[in-house]
Amino acid sequence: MTEVARRPLAAPRAVALPWSSSDWKTELAQSFRRPEDLLFHLGLAGPLSREAESEFSFLVTRHFASRMRRNDPEDPLLRQVLPAPDELVRRDGFTADALDETTPSSSKARGLLQKYEGRALLLAAGACAINCRYCFRRSFPYTEHRTALGGPVLDAIRSDATLSEVILSGGDPLLVDDFRFARLIAELAEIPHVRRVRIHSRIPIVLPQRATAPLLDALSESGLQIVVVAHANHPRELSPESARGFELFREAGATLLNQSVLLAGVNDDASVLAELSETLFRQGVLPYYLHLLDRVTGTGHFEVDEDRARELHQELQAILPGYLVPRLAREVPGEASKVVLGR
Repeated sequence: MTEVARRPLAAPRAVALPWSSSDWKTELAQSFRRPEDLLFHLGLAGPLSREAESEFSFLVTRHFASRMRRNDPEDPLLRQVLPAPDELVRRDGFTADALDETTPSSSKARGLLQKYEGRALLLAAGACAINCRYCFRRSFPYTEHRTALGGPVLDAIRSDATLSEVILSGGDPLLVDDFRFARLIAELAEIPHVRRVRIHSRIPIVLPQRATAPLLDALSESGLQIVVVAHANHPRELSPESARGFELFREAGATLLNQSVLLAGVNDDASVLAELSETLFRQGVLPYYLHLLDRVTGTGHFEVDEDRARELHQELQAILPGYLVPRLAREVPGEASKVVLGR
């Protein structure tokens, strides 16, 4: 394969940031790690599901919590993170590895998965800044897939000239510190056939202070096409801080997209989804995918059935211009791409 064309290297940027490079670590350290502390902060009381919490740990940033309504036990942001007894109900068709990611056929190297042709997914981190209860990797064995972000995993990418895109995922890849992240981006930029790096992250929503100067410089100076795929499910997750963070990523040359998960009791309403798309677009982010729930054990109470999902998507098409309607999709193991149910 011939070497791909790269965009010109950008000069180091001199941009005044509204936060310091260490603010995100301070914010992360101050996260809520016990459900009762978050409930007290919101003026609420239990009951709490300790058994559900023991199956999947609790973690919420204070920024995300600040977007929740006080004294509202049905708040859609709270519902996404609060351990619930429904997680303990075992449902037919729900498994620990709904996407077959732990099968040997999915792995190119330790920490490197390949589902679709031309791109591979690098598990850059094994943790997130927020633990969403519907997470499709809530039972993923990260210790078995941990990689040093160098050596064999990069050798595997170098040796496969069909790979034009590397997807950084996890966990959340933006939890990698600035130095190691910059080194990873620089090493990927040296691989001739890699033209794009896609970053899948919830952090621009829940910890926007992560948009630091060293991180942004690493992206802008790489010469790679950078795509940041954020993850917001509800319009109230978006804030003035997320808007500023997105602006900084755009100034660093990144293309900004968003993917959402359709969740019962959170965003299974056409007016909510329409407001989400409008708010994202005001912040410079294009709605990309609206995913049906991945059927992972413990998440069944979030499921919206496919017929209802199609109805909602049709309602969205009637409300919004086409470019603001995300693709309705489901991931099916073994398929050559995501299965698009509505465009």
